[in-house]
Amino acid sequence: MKYEQPVGKPFSKQYSSANIYFSLPFFSSSINANTFLSPLCSCQELGTSLNILKQEMKSICGLVVLFFVMLPHAAAYDPLDPTGNITIKWDVVSWTADGYVASVTMSNFQMYRSIVSPGWTLGWQWAKKEVIWSMVGAQTTEQGDCSKFKGNVPHCCLRKPVVVDLLPGVPYNQQFSNCCKAGVVSAWGQDPSSSVSAFQVSVGVAGTSNKTVKLPMNFTLLGPGLGYTCGPAKVVPSTVYLTADHRRKTQALMTWNVTCTYSQFLAAKNPKCCVSFSSFYNQSITPCPKCACGCQNKNNCVVSDSKQAHKKGINTPRKDNAPLLQCTHHMCPIRVHWHVKLNYKDYWRVKIAVTNFNYRMNYTQWTLVAQHPNLNAVTQVFSFDYKPLVPYEAINDTGMFYGMKFYNDLLMEAGPQGNVQSEVLLRKNKDTFTFKHGWAFPRKVYFNGDECLLPPPDAYPFLPNSAKVNSITISTMVVSALLFLFIIS
Repeated sequence: MKYEQPVGKPFSKQYSSANIYFSLPFFSSSINANTFLSPLCSCQELGTSLNILKQEMKSICGLVVLFFVMLPHAAAYDPLDPTGNITIKWDVVSWTADGYVASVTMSNFQMYRSIVSPGWTLGWQWAKKEVIWSMVGAQTTEQGDCSKFKGNVPHCCLRKPVVVDLLPGVPYNQQFSNCCKAGVVSAWGQDPSSSVSAFQVSVGVAGTSNKTVKLPMNFTLLGPGLGYTCGPAKVVPSTVYLTADHRRKTQALMTWNVTCTYSQFLAAKNPKCCVSFSSFYNQSITPCPKCACGCQNKNNCVVSDSKQAHKKGINTPRKDNAPLLQCTHHMCPIRVHWHVKLNYKDYWRVKIAVTNFNYRMNYTQWTLVAQHPNLNAVTQVFSFDYKPLVPYEAINDTGMFYGMKFYNDLLMEAGPQGNVQSEVLLRKNKDTFTFKHGWAFPRKVYFNGDECLLPPPDAYPFLPNSAKVNSITISTMVVSALLFLFIIS
């Protein structure tokens, strides 16, 4: 039986006097409808056609599955921080009678995304029936059922333990290097020395050699909310350590890594911040878009000048981290305001203000990232620390602002103290500098690693159109002169 490939547009039905063909997307060949419709067709022909249709459907299902498998990984890619991730490294430092002792190190290699209070939460699933005998520098949130153990009782007997960092100030015998910071981890670009968190765990009922140890599975990371996706554990070359005198090298008995990447699409369906604009050359202010962060909290917000805003206990965080926002038209926890303040001959000045509208949240070690073509010529930043981000060597249009330590690195909850601000002085590039078409405003803004919603381009503050005014004035003068000549004549 002969199958012909019809010529025509996809998604269209094609008719001829003898045959009817169905042209469908993704199908490599068309199926002759007469094969199914003709009462004279043989069972063999019908079977052949059904087999072809079955193979085509398998191909389509394979493409659909591949698309959904690749989608989360594509969403986690950040063009401003292409290599940013959180790497969790397990180093087996010694064997025990029924398992091993491991040092677990969490390194935040993200340039501008930190883990803020209430900190990280790490979970995994044991491959066998392992238990945690003891932990130093961290603890599990639950112990689980350890009734089958007599004498020494394990720290945790759960198949899926959940681990959190210890609070500052715990006794020294419970501390481990880079631990006990309540799970708060700085971004690598902001403070590399504070971008690491670690703890030690003693695992029992496990393998006692490199060949018998089974790697944990299904790692999860909350930082502190959703957004992180962790890959499988992979064995890597053992970590090498230097002694205190740097004259001897030791190494871990076994090492495996877990890599976690962040996706804003997985973290929340709505943005977490918005941006507003203003300028010295226009009296109007471009506000954040209406309901920029969703209006699901509209019925549970607090008016800024009401008595409820000053009620005792209103700033107490909840266990589920539910926000309590100030009533605004944008309903965002964070608003970033970009104001074009002054224009000099060779420089121009911008004022940046970040306002917190969440009564239950203090932002520790916050970061603000802006993308603007003139950030390659930053002259001075007055009240923030600044660091250029250059993920691609040929492009230098992105910079990170963050608070000065012990000065304004803590953004307070909503209220009179819930804002930080600074001014930025930039040098003009006379070949490309112009205030027209919104050039003075950033292309993208991120707060704590989440992209903020910008106003639509047609709402940006515009320059007074002096040319239009002058043309109207000249036309009026010409008409007046002609009328005067007509009258006196």
